[in-house]
This record gives sequence, structure tokens and C-alpha cells, in this order.
Amino acid sequence: MIFYKTDEQVELMRISALLVSETLSEIAKILRPGLATIEIDKLANEFILDNGAVPSFFNYNGFPHHIITSVNDVVVHGFPGKETLKDGDIISVDVGVIKNEYHGDHAYTFVIGDASEEILKLVRTTKESLFVGINEAVVGRRLGDIGFAIQNHNEKQGYGVVRDFVGHGLGKSMHEDPQVPNYGKRGSGLMLKENLVLAIEPMINLGKKEVYIERDGWTVRTKDGKPSVHFEHDVCIKKGKALILSDYTPIELAERNNINLKVV
Repeated sequence: MIFYKTDEQVELMRISALLVSETLSEIAKILRPGLATIEIDKLANEFILDNGAVPSFFNYNGFPHHIITSVNDVVVHGFPGKETLKDGDIISVDVGVIKNEYHGDHAYTFVIGDASEEILKLVRTTKESLFVGINEAVVGRRLGDIGFAIQNHNEKQGYGVVRDFVGHGLGKSMHEDPQVPNYGKRGSGLMLKENLVLAIEPMINLGKKEVYIERDGWTVRTKDGKPSVHFEHDVCIKKGKALILSDYTPIELAERNNINLKVV
């Protein structure tokens, strides 16, 4: 079932989405080589609780952590742990919160220290493709228009567009209908109507699109071992131009101010 929100509900969802943005900006301040990813999880959990919300991911279908940290060839659903970040790593941090009964859920990929131009281009292109997709998230377009735009932007560069995991509707449940693939046919799928809220999240591989799930039942890696990048925004369908509920501005500011991060 698809739930269209009232304007009042959309504003509540914006509060949740912006708390995720603030959490990601706090994380951006501490990222550095030598930092254990479990420390990122600890910081995020404390910040979310201090701001009157709870982490969406903790115990969701048994997920054992508060946030998701996916390093290098991990596409999504990576576990925070004792592993430490290294110079040249990329890390996608995915955060979800519940506040005022509504979920916020989005992600950002950071570059630790110096990385190759090949990696920087992948990060830059994936981030660009998120906004290319968002440009299609308006009343009267179709779901396939979003996926087609993201797919086309990335495949022109020879990248693999992950098929096994997709974006989704968002609201009082973290995963609502419809699913939002990062691939598709222009003019196909659900007609987009006002106040449908979507989590649009391209997951793009440097190599091939194929992935596999580790024995832990969660961690998703690229089959060819090449890096993957993940960006995500919470978006409300509107006439003429989509309303982006989340905000990368504080994240990008923290990124620029952290000498250990490479701004793409």
C-alpha cells in the first residue's frame, strides 16, 4: 500500500530527515585514518538519543548496530566494528532515525585521505546521479523516469548499477511502497503524485553490478571486489520541483573543515 502524506506529516518527516543530516555532519567531523568504525556507531547513537529520537536500524529485522558503515567494496549494510579506516578508504555511512513517529533515512559517502582519481570520479558521479534522479521526482513523471536517469548517468561512465537493492517509500515505516530502483525504463512504472515521500539511493559499483551477501546475512559486497559508492536523500514529490527533506549542506561543511577528508 502506498501512503501519501499530508503537508503536516511531510514537515514532521523533514524534522527526522534533518536530524539524520545533523548526525552525518557530526560523523564527518571525526572521520580520520585509524578510527574504528564502531566509534562512529557509538557517536551516532548518542547524538540521536540526545536529540530526542531513536536509531531506526537498531534491531531492525535483527540488525545488531545503530548505523551502517560500508567500507570500500561493501555496497550496503556493513557492520561497524573494530576495523579501522585507512588512508584512501571510502566509507558510506547510512543513518536512520525515528522522531515524532516518522523515519528519516539517508546516506553519504566519504573519502578518507588521498584516493585515486578513479575512485574520486566514482564518488562524484554517483552523487551527481542522485540529483539527476531527484530532478525526475515530480508530479506527473513515473517511477521508471527516476531509475532511468540514475542508470543512464552512471552507465555512461561504465559503472555497475546495483539491481539487488533499491530505494523505497518512507514514512511511519522505514520501508514503505513503492520500491525505487536505480535502473528502469523511461515512462514506465507508478505515476508520481504529490506528497509521496521516497528514499532515493543510488548504489553504484566501480566494476560490475553483481553483489553477494556475506554469511552474517547483512553485509553486501561487490562480487569483483571493486569499490562501491552509496548516496541517499529523502525526497517528497511536488509539482515542478521535488522537495528534498534531508540536507547535505552541514555534511559538506563538516567535510570541508576536516583535513582528513577529501572533498569531491
